[in-house]
Amino acid sequence: MSVFTYDPDPPRVSSPWTQLSDTGKNGSEHLGPETSQSAQRLDSGLLSDYGVTKLQAEPQDGPTEYKLHLLLRPRRVFKSMSTTNKSRHGRLKLSVPSPAASSQPRQQRLENLTTQLLWRLQQSSPYHSSSSKELVLPKLPEDNVDLTAPVKPRKLVPGLEESRGALYEIGVADDGTLVGLTKDELEESITTLRVMAASLGCTVDVRRRVVVGHCEWAEATDFISSTEVSPEETIRSAKLWVAEAFVMPYLGLIDEMNGEHDIDTNKQSAAEKISVPSRGSSTTPQLRVTFTGPTTSGKSSLLGTLSTGVLDNGRGNSRLNLLKHRHEMVTGITSSIAQELIGYKDQSILNCSHGNIESWVDIHNCSEGGRLVFVSDSAGHPRYRRTVLRGLMNWAPHWIILCLAADDTEIATKTHGVSNGLGVSAGGVDLVKAHLTLSLKLGIPLTVVVTKMDLASKTSAHKITNKVLSAVKDAGRVPKVLRPDQKAWGDLSRVPDDDSAKVKDLLKGISESGNLTEVVPIAFTSAVKGSGIGLLHALLENLPLPPTPTARDYVGMALNPEQPKCLFHIDDTFSLPASYGSLNSASGKQADPGIVVSGHLRFGQFSIGDKIVIGPFPPDDDEPRESTPEGRQSPSSYGLSISHPSSAELARVAMKNAISASAIAGEWHDAQIVSIRNLRLPVSTLEAGQAGSIGLSVKSLSNRAQNGNTDHAGITEIPRIRRGMILAIPSKHMADTGLKLQAASGFTAVFEDPDIQTLAAGSFVNIYIASIRTVARIRRISRQDSEWGVSNEDTETEEIFDLNDESDSNNVKDESNRPRGGIEMGLELLHHREWIEMGSRVILLEGGSQDKSGLEGFVGNVVEIVD
Repeated sequence: MSVFTYDPDPPRVSSPWTQLSDTGKNGSEHLGPETSQSAQRLDSGLLSDYGVTKLQAEPQDGPTEYKLHLLLRPRRVFKSMSTTNKSRHGRLKLSVPSPAASSQPRQQRLENLTTQLLWRLQQSSPYHSSSSKELVLPKLPEDNVDLTAPVKPRKLVPGLEESRGALYEIGVADDGTLVGLTKDELEESITTLRVMAASLGCTVDVRRRVVVGHCEWAEATDFISSTEVSPEETIRSAKLWVAEAFVMPYLGLIDEMNGEHDIDTNKQSAAEKISVPSRGSSTTPQLRVTFTGPTTSGKSSLLGTLSTGVLDNGRGNSRLNLLKHRHEMVTGITSSIAQELIGYKDQSILNCSHGNIESWVDIHNCSEGGRLVFVSDSAGHPRYRRTVLRGLMNWAPHWIILCLAADDTEIATKTHGVSNGLGVSAGGVDLVKAHLTLSLKLGIPLTVVVTKMDLASKTSAHKITNKVLSAVKDAGRVPKVLRPDQKAWGDLSRVPDDDSAKVKDLLKGISESGNLTEVVPIAFTSAVKGSGIGLLHALLENLPLPPTPTARDYVGMALNPEQPKCLFHIDDTFSLPASYGSLNSASGKQADPGIVVSGHLRFGQFSIGDKIVIGPFPPDDDEPRESTPEGRQSPSSYGLSISHPSSAELARVAMKNAISASAIAGEWHDAQIVSIRNLRLPVSTLEAGQAGSIGLSVKSLSNRAQNGNTDHAGITEIPRIRRGMILAIPSKHMADTGLKLQAASGFTAVFEDPDIQTLAAGSFVNIYIASIRTVARIRRISRQDSEWGVSNEDTETEEIFDLNDESDSNNVKDESNRPRGGIEMGLELLHHREWIEMGSRVILLEGGSQDKSGLEGFVGNVVEIVD
């Protein structure tokens, strides 16, 4: 996304009246709901209350607009106005009714005024959309239509979901002079503003009306029948008014949530009142891809070239837009997740190099009928192995693209691992082998890209290719090499025909077989010369998509009756308002606390207005183990090379986790969805398998104090939502029976790798499941041959960690889907109770050491959930 189309701190909507009257206060404070005392002062209508005769001049930019009037007809002619100089108007003539003007000039003026309002509303939004394809301009109402009747807002124009509104100062000249309007002219102007706002999906709230002067005008009385006699005049006088109106996006859902409505009312009642985004959901196919590989393999530079259409200069120039931290720019080592969106349509590459594209939303619009590719760039250094696993697990990529540098031989790989102050050293470790082995173990469709071909010799390229071919064949997969063209790629805006045909021939067999993991394409690229870039674009455009995920993908519903209806894995949280509706609301009531979470929808469908549950949170009576600041690592995030708490402390924590789910209060909290973005595109519905962000209004937690044990019932608590939690809609069966989602204090997984038997009961391991990253203790290991049952368990561990007999009925097992001949391992979570889906993939890591990369792990599947 271009930095020029997103402003993290857009101009705030601030009243020029407030800036003048409250000079000692911050005049840039956002205009929101007024207090009762302030409202009385603003509605008094006396200019003397403000002590001013003129406002500041109208700012050229920003969300404030000065208008002399918004009339769609010629204004009456005045004999005198106390607010203007006589020289400005001269001697005014008698106002005689003139023939009605044609409707075309009036309609044209209304359209111009509406376009101007849209621009002012966009000024207070952090995102400026360049697309206006869905703008519906208002139509001039008929003369016999009652304009004073309430106007129903239409669908909100795309791009205004995050607008903080716009201020209109009516009756004010551009230089700030308070000219004023008569009462009827003012009301007519406000009515016009309401019609304009409604066409954009907005509402108008008049914040103040102020008398600024008086005026006189001549009005013709009844005409005398003789045409030779001039009509008589009647001098009229009236006060001159100015008004301040606040135009805001209509977010009826917020008002409905703040009102007194039954919590069990159907979501359709909210949906009827909310102005949802014009798009129901994105229908463009979306492919999620994660770039992984060792450090210095050129992942970020390659992604920078793909997303910008600019070749690298050999020193990482193309990756600068992807780097988030200063140390990344200094060292050249990526430590965080960076994400880009690339669109394809009829072999056209739709990225930031396209003339009509300034943002991700523009890529959405241009890619309709084509494909969207959401690419995540992860770290490669052993110190940031948690970021490597996050890119491979949290976003559930459809395909992994493993980048290996062609100039990295085994010797080069080992020498590149020198610590250089980066913590865990990788000296003597084959990082290529570690990343390649892990990528093959995950069972995710894989493509290998050999990078830096411009620096490779024939020997180094031959060695890395042989290593890849051997590893892929040993894993039981079929490598397919895409022969690169030696010529440089000239047109960076289109996929070459030869490359597209070559890739389609390769992928045809994969699509027909239905097994996406069987074949591993291998491509060769250079981000400096451009060779192979067109081939990689052709792969991204044509890689087959997996079927739409369902709740039955891992195990059947009969084996997991407590499966929710919809499931969303939280990868990250943001300290942003879930919706600006709480700021824009004219109600004085405080909205429930809001938060924005990002992640992917595992299955089901989320829509704006849905009532959901979020969790699991620590129990109400639990000690505050979640007080770790966001910016500091929690104990579960450290590697296993550090010292762990004592065995007694770990036992105490584990026993506290081992509580029946029915006895835990406050583990799940109610929330409601107020906004949805699918890859930054505002939508009303997020479909299964799609990634995006969701704005939530969390139900106030003050009502959790039921027994009078707190004196803070009036204070709204904001729960700490962390990575690894879920959003879910309980199934109908759960709603009918009153069951809650079952969080786990432990689980059992089956692994096929026999090397996992080297681990002993009581050992501590790092666990990765979906977006969960935590520390667990091995309770038991069962070595299975042809039958299940033979186990080698630590007696003392069983006495400490085993649950009582009553808890056995709460355990959910899947006997039929267990792989025969695997290793069964029982694990106890040490820090949090987590929600774990039956049958989900789990990665177990021992932790890094001086002679390991930290990526030597074991991949298995969850077969039992321990309550």
